[in-house]
Amino acid sequence: MSTFLIQPHTRLQEWVAEEHGYFAEEGLEYEFVEGFAGSSRTTTAVQSADSVAPELRSGAFEDMQQGRTCDVSAACHWAVNVAAAGGAGQMWGSAYSVSPSGIFVAPDSAYTKPEDLAGVPVGVSYHSGSHYATVQGLEPFLARDDISLSFSGLPYDRVRLLMRREVPAVTVFGAQYYILEQLGYRKLVDTTFVMGFLIPETADIEDAKRYFRALEKAQRDIDLEQERYKKYWLKEMPEDVAELVDVRRFGPGERIVFEPYTKEMFEVTQRWMESWNLLELGDGAADFEKAVLA
Repeated sequence: MSTFLIQPHTRLQEWVAEEHGYFAEEGLEYEFVEGFAGSSRTTTAVQSADSVAPELRSGAFEDMQQGRTCDVSAACHWAVNVAAAGGAGQMWGSAYSVSPSGIFVAPDSAYTKPEDLAGVPVGVSYHSGSHYATVQGLEPFLARDDISLSFSGLPYDRVRLLMRREVPAVTVFGAQYYILEQLGYRKLVDTTFVMGFLIPETADIEDAKRYFRALEKAQRDIDLEQERYKKYWLKEMPEDVAELVDVRRFGPGERIVFEPYTKEMFEVTQRWMESWNLLELGDGAADFEKAVLA
């Protein structure tokens, strides 16, 4: 049996499964690897206090297109959906997760409601969950031409940029959501969204099943005693941010749902992305049977 390479996703489940030996219990030989989804300790916005945020036009979708060096990874379902349809791997069809997410502004910001964000660039990651969630979250409040985005790097980059007032608003999820909430930043829109799992063609499907069975056990533990596991937020949190917060006050974050990602979900997602011209889907992009490991 080869080693099953797991790319964590700045959430609790993998660490809880490791603590209780659930991977080993399932007979999975595994290793954690860092990559785009687990790059919380790195930054693309190391700047001076008076600098301007860069525009970074590469994100989760591009990372998956280029090929991830792991056997399972996660990203927003929009990006995984289209990456899988384009042949970058297959989307796991028997589970997905849901992550708390929101658009935040500074405590002293003049923006107090979603409509105030008309024409205001919201910091997001390009072709990633924050990008799509922001568009979807602002869609009920603003005309299409009034939704403005700035592509401001990875999740912790956006936390730092908002804290330094280098961007007027940001979309964050999971740990970063709890950080800004705890520090008194104001949420103008809830943008909670779905995450998907990407499995490359080279992965051992039986190992993937072992991985998900272990996560299902970990999810039950978190549901029952989330307080016991909040320490694991620190596993993927940079020290400069960790020293500002008390993770015991965080919520449980991303919750894995062990239900099918259905053909209807797949097709609705593709139609919405196409309606916003968010990605060129190409011929055969909506082929659910090829893209999803149902």
